[in-house]
Amino acid sequence: MSVKTDIKTILAESDFTISLLAKELSKKLGKNYSQSNISQKLSRGTLKYEEAKLIGQILGYELKFIRKKPFI
Repeated sequence: MSVKTDIKTILAESDFTISLLAKELSKKLGKNYSQSNISQKLSRGTLKYEEAKLIGQILGYELKFIRKKPFI
């Protein structure tokens, strides 16, 4: 899955809209986010890690790195 698909799925499951997400991001980061801005970032794959992490927190999720195989 892509980040776009993951976030859109979580939004749908949480009854959250991209517009409401934009409003929450704007509040937390003190920057102006719009529905269009977030949609474009998701489509282009330019969402920053910190933004993805905060989106997860807003939606009640935590981003983690999980090792799949031993380090060589």
